[in-house]
Amino acid sequence: MASSQSAKYLSGDASAINDFLDKFDTFLIDCDGVLWSGDHLFEGIPQTIDLLRSRGKRTVFVTNNSTKSRAEYTKKFAAKGISCNEEDVFGSSYSAAVYINRIMKLPAPRNKVFVLGEVGIETELQAENVPFIGGTDPALRRDITDADFAGLADGSLLDPDVGVVLAGLDYHINYLKLATAYQYLRRGAKFLATNTDSTLPSHHAFFPGAGSCLIPLTNMIRQEPLALGKPSQAMMDAVEGKFQLDRSRTCMIGDRLNTDILFGVEGKLGGTLAVLTGVNKKADWEANEAPARPAYYVDGLADLLAVTK
Repeated sequence: MASSQSAKYLSGDASAINDFLDKFDTFLIDCDGVLWSGDHLFEGIPQTIDLLRSRGKRTVFVTNNSTKSRAEYTKKFAAKGISCNEEDVFGSSYSAAVYINRIMKLPAPRNKVFVLGEVGIETELQAENVPFIGGTDPALRRDITDADFAGLADGSLLDPDVGVVLAGLDYHINYLKLATAYQYLRRGAKFLATNTDSTLPSHHAFFPGAGSCLIPLTNMIRQEPLALGKPSQAMMDAVEGKFQLDRSRTCMIGDRLNTDILFGVEGKLGGTLAVLTGVNKKADWEANEAPARPAYYVDGLADLLAVTK
């Protein structure tokens, strides 16, 4: 349950915004619902990022979207007029790949990953030299057959080296992929998720997120996956280690209470800022059973520009 402390509204108050900015050295910034919705960039975002950097702030883009790699995100930022290096992006696919390679350190030969997801996951696994199957393999983008049922049941269609099932947002989720992942899990593979977001904001609406893709598997095995995206503190530890940030001088900016804001609260960051351009609204964190409550909120991220006017 969220604390009873009220969130401070900053929009339109240049003095309060200035005080807010002075409290932090690093800003962890969500992307979907904060910077943009799908391909629509919210007004004033490039100028807002430039403002933060002009004041000596470190900006790190921490996203749960697993469909794009860091390199792909860097290209999207450039296309939107936002200067960004690959090192400024920390996505859930990268977080999962780092966890599998550097933390789990699975012994060969059972160190292969079966992927439910898109090319962003594959790219980050490749960058960490983690072997994988599944993912965007066109052989799995079809209806299941009687031969598939037989081969999955007796194990002849399964790779004995698979030790992990990693689930993310998969635009081509189907029965064959779920059945294959289930058989690996039944045989002892570890169950990981890039994130468990139920929905994804895009094109001024909402669509199924990674959490919606993996729910069938949790129902089948009666077990939740270890999630490596927000609000996972494994991700927070990785971010802290990579960027050597001071948590007391760091603020998480996001639109979703149960991922972004909870990520910052459980990570004991110095502050959290909610924007109202995405999933959650003020009434959501004022509810008794709210998963988390932000310390500050604005109508949109570009409201921070008030200090320059």
